[in-house]
Amino acid sequence: MKIVIMGSGRVGAQLAGLLDAEGHQVTVLDIDAYSFRRLPADFGGTALVGNGLDQASLIKAGIETADVFVAVTQGDNRNVMAAQIAQHIFNVPKVICRIYDPLRQELYQTLGIDAISPTTIFAQMLKEKIEG
Repeated sequence: MKIVIMGSGRVGAQLAGLLDAEGHQVTVLDIDAYSFRRLPADFGGTALVGNGLDQASLIKAGIETADVFVAVTQGDNRNVMAAQIAQHIFNVPKVICRIYDPLRQELYQTLGIDAISPTTIFAQMLKEKIEG
């Protein structure tokens, strides 16, 4: 699969490494080149400096032929906006974004955006540990 990941923080870099190791064609897009230090030393994909809200940067990253777009920056608003651009302008078949705010995550789900809230997931995991 051809995958574009917006955000080379801990999650984005880890995901890029996992997908690259499985043989996927991975491009990581981040506004800060220093973020790419988190990518594994053997990362065989592409790391591009650019803004995932900018259509020209997304095109350079290969979004027009991407099978998957993942938005995992630190900003919920950036992630949702980029997800909408990928979904509605570039018609990427699978679009996923991280949303920290659980209330907003539910709203975006109803709008058809595949939004994952690590806040909700982690709270559930902690609850299970407490009860287990």
